[in-house]
Amino acid sequence: MKAVRVHAWGEAPRVEDLPQPQGGAGRTLVRMHAATVGHIDRTVWSGAFLRHPPLPYVPGVEAAGVVISGERFAPGTRVWMRGAGLGIARDGTWRECIEVPDDALGALPEGVSYALGSAFFSPCTSAWVALHEVAKLRAGERVLVSGASGAVGSIAVQLAREAGAQVDAFDAAREVQPEADLLLDMVGGEVLPRALRGVKPGGRAVLVGYAGGTEARIDLPELLQRDIALLPLNILRREAAARAAAPQLLQRIADGKLQLAVREFSLDQAHEAMQWIATRGHGGRAVLTA
Repeated sequence: MKAVRVHAWGEAPRVEDLPQPQGGAGRTLVRMHAATVGHIDRTVWSGAFLRHPPLPYVPGVEAAGVVISGERFAPGTRVWMRGAGLGIARDGTWRECIEVPDDALGALPEGVSYALGSAFFSPCTSAWVALHEVAKLRAGERVLVSGASGAVGSIAVQLAREAGAQVDAFDAAREVQPEADLLLDMVGGEVLPRALRGVKPGGRAVLVGYAGGTEARIDLPELLQRDIALLPLNILRREAAARAAAPQLLQRIADGKLQLAVREFSLDQAHEAMQWIATRGHGGRAVLTA
């Protein structure tokens, strides 16, 4: 069975032949059809993540496929997977056959492709939790989104509009006016302090990502005087809320109410996929197919 493995932090991964996992109590064997390549995979691969599996390891925290054997779902069932330490504490999803803890699985509707089933969880649940659990979005509010063309940003725009909000995409090339009740920042870095100027006094900002840089210089007296609440999104700590929202988000995708772009790569293009998602301005999510 083919798998992608990393032998040293930051080193290009290799495609290798590995024995098929054996499964067991509380675990399901899944034939992988699509596995996502995300920023968390890059962070773990770099060696900079707080937790990581022992080397060598198989990356990948998300995937979709068909059940081979297991107790939770019958063989042949279409499933998506995320969590339970996949790609972080144990081998992950970048392999043709995956051994998955049962509690990391969810049913994948027939109307959702494997590529979308693999890629939906992180952007869709992050946007949902940021808007509804962290920001407590109310209908009629004005929302400013930085990084609106990215996967999470594009979903946030769609969900905010669906909830009755007015939505604007932050444009770093233009002077922004303090009109938004809420900022969703996907970019971080030097974009964050500029985007904060678009928030009304007494407003709030949810920090979702840092694709544009991990450090930001903020004028604290200005922030205090304008009384803007900075609210971080830690999706790992909000896993329960994310998983609870997943079925309705999948149904929106199946109904065509949510659109998410994906780009497919083969297993031997894993390193190329990691480079692609690090390119500023790339659109959608990367998935490996087998």
